[in-house]
This record gives sequence, structure tokens and C-alpha cells, in this order.
Amino acid sequence: MSNSLEGRRILVVEDDPHVFDLVQTALETAGLVVFGATDGEEGLRRHRAIGPDLVVLDVNLPDMSGFDVLKHLREGSNVPVVMLTVQNRDEDRVRGLELGADDYIGKPFNHRELVGRVRAVLRRTEAVPPLPSNRTVALAEGLSVDFDRRRVIARGEPVRLRPTEFKLLAQLMSQPGRLQTHETLLSRVWGPEYRDDIQLLRLYVTYLRKKLESDPAHPRYILNERGLGYRFCEPGPDGVSPPV
Repeated sequence: MSNSLEGRRILVVEDDPHVFDLVQTALETAGLVVFGATDGEEGLRRHRAIGPDLVVLDVNLPDMSGFDVLKHLREGSNVPVVMLTVQNRDEDRVRGLELGADDYIGKPFNHRELVGRVRAVLRRTEAVPPLPSNRTVALAEGLSVDFDRRRVIARGEPVRLRPTEFKLLAQLMSQPGRLQTHETLLSRVWGPEYRDDIQLLRLYVTYLRKKLESDPAHPRYILNERGLGYRFCEPGPDGVSPPV
């Protein structure tokens, strides 16, 4: 079986030589091509020059925080980003995800975990679940989703979705009106190793609601079934989603 990671370019932004060596060894052993940067400014320059397939980004850098680097990246790029954080720092994880990171890994880590996370992020940012037979879906209130071009229009304006956000939307829309459990959504969008990470799913649902809904606090498209999961519903002519 061929190596699905062979030749992928990974930019590692990490100022600790020991940690960089560990990351480089793990990724190169898996067939990836690794480029390095020791601070945020260099990381941004190398990103522009290389155009990597994924960035591994440390939170603690000497010139600026990894969060600031991530903000700059997200101003013009959807490149997948895996954050390196101190173990058990949930606040770092949540902040990184809110700023647009695709995943995180806590220090210390083992080689298998790192490669597994990188593989999972690459897989989910490239793959899209089975889409509706009508490749462009136009809904009430000006929401239109073009699955071929991965373009979304909401309230008459184009909406920029990150790859994982689009994949989650596509998964929800693949079974309109049907409840999809937390475990199902996490497994199909992020991978089976994420099936228990309900907080991650809730965070991404919040992102989608803010971008798609006229009133995110009272959603009409992405509805919650408390303790179970979510379903996607098209509002009726009066703008009200049908009852469960």
C-alpha cells in the first residue's frame, strides 16, 4: 500500500532544537518533507515561499506567540495548522481552535501520536463526504452552497469557510432533516480518534452558525438535539424550521 503522506511538505515553526528534532524525525520517517523555522517572522516568510501542505506551529515562540502567527496565516491562507501546546492547557487549545487551528497536540508527545494527528488533519481537509445529488443547493434566506466550487453565499454575501468547516457543513447537509449523533459527525469529519471530542464539535458548529445564520443564538439551519447531536433543516416559507 502506498504511503498517503509521501512527499507532503510540512513547515515546523519551533524554536526548541530538541523538540524540532523530534518532530522532524517523526515526520520524515513517515515520508513527509520537513522545513523548519525558529520564530514567527521566519515561519510566515517560509510559508509564503514554500506553500506547505500543513504547518506544525508551537504556541511559545521568541518573537511573537503562535497565536499571533496563526492570525497572520488566517488572513490569507487556509493551510491546515496543528498547534503544539503545553500538556493539559485547555485554554491554549480552545484559543487556537477559535483562531482557526485545525488541531493541537500537547507536549510531551510520542511519534505515533504526532504522525496520526498530521495524517488525520490532512485527510479531513482534503476529503468531502458524499454530497447531495444537486451540486448547488439554494435555501431560504439567501443561503446557497455550491459543492463543486466549495462556495457559500449567505444573506447575499460570499462566506469563507475553512476546509473543516465546509466538510462539517457538507456532512450535515448530506442527510437533511436527519439527526446525526455527535459520534457520527466527529468520526466522519475529524476521524474515529476524535469520536468523543464533543467540545470540538460544538466549537465548529458555533463557527458555522456565526457565518451562516441571521441570528446565531436562534439557529434555523443547524439545530441541536441536546445530548444527542445535530441535524440540518431548511426553513419553511415562513422562515421557521420544521419541528423534530
